[in-house]
Amino acid sequence: MRKLLHEEIPRIQASSLHEHPRHPITVVVDNVRSIHNVGSFFRTSDGAWIEKMILTGITGTPENRALHKTALGAQDTIPWSHSMHTLDAASQLKEQGYRLAVLELTDTPTLSTDLTLADFPLALVIGNELTGVHSEVVDMADYALEIPQYGTKQSLNVSVAFGIAVFDLVRQYRTLAGHPLLSDPFDRPTPKHHD
Repeated sequence: MRKLLHEEIPRIQASSLHEHPRHPITVVVDNVRSIHNVGSFFRTSDGAWIEKMILTGITGTPENRALHKTALGAQDTIPWSHSMHTLDAASQLKEQGYRLAVLELTDTPTLSTDLTLADFPLALVIGNELTGVHSEVVDMADYALEIPQYGTKQSLNVSVAFGIAVFDLVRQYRTLAGHPLLSDPFDRPTPKHHD
């Protein structure tokens, strides 16, 4: 085993972004306060190569230069938009055929391994650091994804939780679509949208 040199690590070139289909996952960021968390979402979203991010309410956007410290340029590679209300963004995605999953503790948790190929495209809602996902959005969700935890705390930092959840969803999608996670990182399956 040998650690790869920086120039040996495979990566998509900016000039060919459009040639690489994205994983059929859209992330809705529900009123996250910390601009550094939002920057981390962008960087993680680039690593997971998701479709897009929808920032809602008070969530900071890439116009805020502080976001760039943690995004490290990913704000330029991940499509994003802003919506004033999380419920509106979630409703529009459901109308477009997305299944809606909230990353939240509920009385009916779902594991990502329970999802099928028919559950994609999927919209994942990430909630506020203190209050989580708005109750109205939880009420309309198809699934509540939960990360099993075994210690004394009941939650993780929101950017850490997002990283775990989105890569778990990518792993599940790629496995179901016949493209294992550790196969060629640029060999991405074509997303299938609901009618």
